[in-house]
Order: sequence, then structure tokens, then C-alpha cells
Amino acid sequence: MKIKLTRLEKSWVLYDVGNSAFTLLVSTIIPIYFDYLAEQQNLSSVSYLAFWGYAVSIATLLVALSGPALGTISDSEGLKKPIFLGSILLGAVSCVALGLTTAWLMFLIVFVLAKVAYSSSLIFYDSMLPDITTEERMDTVSAQGFAWGYIGSCIPFIACLGLVMGGDSLGLTLQQSMAISFGLVALWWVLNSLPFLKKYKQVHSAPRRKHAVADSFISLCRTIKNIRKEAEIFWFLLAFFFYIDGVYTIIDMATAYGKALGLDSTGLLLALLLTQFVAFPCCILFGRLTARISSDKLITVCIMAYLGITIFAVFMNQQLHFWILAVLVGMFQGGIQALSRSYFAKIIPAEKAGEYFGIMDICGKGASFLGTALVSVISQLTGSINKGVGAIAILFVIGILLFRKAISVRSNTSDKNNTEDEDICLQEQKV
Repeated sequence: MKIKLTRLEKSWVLYDVGNSAFTLLVSTIIPIYFDYLAEQQNLSSVSYLAFWGYAVSIATLLVALSGPALGTISDSEGLKKPIFLGSILLGAVSCVALGLTTAWLMFLIVFVLAKVAYSSSLIFYDSMLPDITTEERMDTVSAQGFAWGYIGSCIPFIACLGLVMGGDSLGLTLQQSMAISFGLVALWWVLNSLPFLKKYKQVHSAPRRKHAVADSFISLCRTIKNIRKEAEIFWFLLAFFFYIDGVYTIIDMATAYGKALGLDSTGLLLALLLTQFVAFPCCILFGRLTARISSDKLITVCIMAYLGITIFAVFMNQQLHFWILAVLVGMFQGGIQALSRSYFAKIIPAEKAGEYFGIMDICGKGASFLGTALVSVISQLTGSINKGVGAIAILFVIGILLFRKAISVRSNTSDKNNTEDEDICLQEQKV
């Protein structure tokens, strides 16, 4: 069944198209350019890798610590849109500044600002889902966002790649090519944000408080303390922590794993582009399948598929295998991310969506440390890269067991509510 998106839903999807260009830039060109700056200033390869890792970790930690509080503040009446706009502007300005920075340390500082602003904007963006659509349409709309984000990110990326690789023929230095590339990505990000910023109005909100910052931490602490009593949310977040860790680890480590196996760099980069193109139709397909199959069953299928992908990766030893891996990841990556977002949006209080998505972001950001560490430790202990990657399977096994528990709790809660409703009806009939 095809669902036609409203103008507001389309404008929400368009923001995913805009911000995804920055994501692709971070995972491909930015680390390469930082390597160039580091070499120019005689920074060793070991120091380059260490400082890059520190910068990524600091950005992740800052978002994990500040995200929930910012999300709670944004839930206040009339605040979500201006805070969202602020994060976009900070991210875009920082992105432009990356192209104007030549000192490696300053480059990393600006990168952290850009990454924090980008990640924070996603917390507000995800929490706007209950405001722009109905519960019945959330799965489809969420899937459309990820789908068009994948394909939309390729447009500025291909332009940037052309500038970086063919800048010499245009009389441009690498730094000039990168400056133009960063500017293009920032412009793409802002322009695709404007339609949504124009149309969006906050529907679900909490009353404004006099001491918004202090009260946000109090509210957040109260929510975290009580979240174990909300069994369905608690078990889902626990499951999400493990299975999304496996997903993010595969995304983060795929290229490095391919390089470690001695595979061709150009082939790896093209395979990454292939993943984006495969993810586009598959993500839309998952959104449409929710009309016939429940999202919890589809999420289960995605987790099982990732378990199979991990097992396949253990035996990967040639370029063809990496291309197959790229296709398989593309088939399920968007589906598991989109359906997890919409599933969570359905089970949380709409007026506290910012706060809850901030907590969900902690699970995603916190998990990203665990998976990469697991791969590194197992690889060093066993002396085998393949066994290190195979260890990711543990995360999917735990994730699927916990997710089934979350589904069971939700089913029991639903049955209990239905029974209570029936009892009330019987009592009214007797009266």
C-alpha cells in the first residue's frame, strides 16, 4: 500500500537529505583531509590516528552528556524549533570553517563543534516525528527520511569527490578544493532545512519553566530513575543499545577492515557509494511493508540479517566479498534505523519526545564505544582480524533476545489494557 506524504512530512524528510551529506563527508573525505594536514605539519601516522580518535570520542561524549538535557529543554512550549535552528546554524558555520582551517589542532576543534551540532540536531529532528505525522504513518515516514537521506547525500558527495580528485585540472590546490567542498555541504545542509523550518509547528510540548536548564536536569534524572518502571521502554532501550552497537560498528569498521585485509582503496570507496544506492529502495520497501507486517517483526528480521552479515564478514578475504557485504548492509541498514526510530516514537510520551530521544541517543552513542573496543580487543588477543569482526555477532544475539523481551512486555501490557477496557464496558452495561 502506497502512502502519499503530506507537505509537512515531505519537508521533514528533506532535512534528512540535507544533513546526510555531512555524515558521508565525515566517514570518507574528512579523515583523509585531516591526514593530509597532519603530514604537512609533520605529525606521525600514529599521532594522527590517536588524535583523530580522541576528537571523535570527545564529540560523541559531549553529545551523550548534553543531548538528553537539551532534548528536555526543547520539549518546553515553543522552544524546539529555535533550538533546532541553532544547532543547524552552528553545524553549517563550523562546516564552512573546516575549509578555512589549516592547522591540524584547530581543524579538530572545529570538527568537534560541527559533529556535536550535527548530532544534536538529529535528537531534535527525531523528536519532531510525533508532531508531523500520526502513529499509523510513523514507520513509513521514518523510512522515507532515511531512504532519501541515503540517496540525497550522494549528490554533494560526488561533487566533492570530483573536486578533490580533479582539482588539479581546474587549477585548484587540495586545500582550495576542500574549502569549496565544505562550503557546498554546508549550503546543501541549510537549503534542505529551510522548507521544514518554515512549515514546522510544535504540537506536543511541556509548559515552560522559569529555571529551564536546572529543571531539565531534574526532569531528566527523574525520567531515568523511573524508566525501569516503564518496562516496555526500558527493555527496548536495552535491546537497542546492543543491536544498534553492532550496526554502528559495522558501519565504522567496514572500510578499516577492508584496508586491513589489503583491499583496494578505490574499490572500498565505490562499495560505500553502492551501499547508499542499495539502501534507498530497500529502506522505502521496509516502510511499505509495515502496512502488512508489524514493525517489531521487521526489526527482528533486520537484526537476524545483520547477524548473518557478521558471520559472512568473518570469511571475507577478497574484493568481491566486500562488494557483497556492501549490498547486504545497504539492504538492511536503513530499515533497522528507520523502524527503530518510529517504534520508539510510538511507545514514549509525545510531549517528552525530546527528552526520551536524548536518552535513546545516549544508548546509540554509548554503544558505539563498546563494539569497536570489542573488535579491537578480540583481534589483539586472537591475532585474527576475522575473529575480531566475528565477535560483533554477540551483540546481535543479545540484542534480539532483549528485543523479544520488549515485544513480550508490550503484548502483555496491551492485553492487560484490553481486559481493563472490557471490564469497564461490562460495568457500564450493568449500570
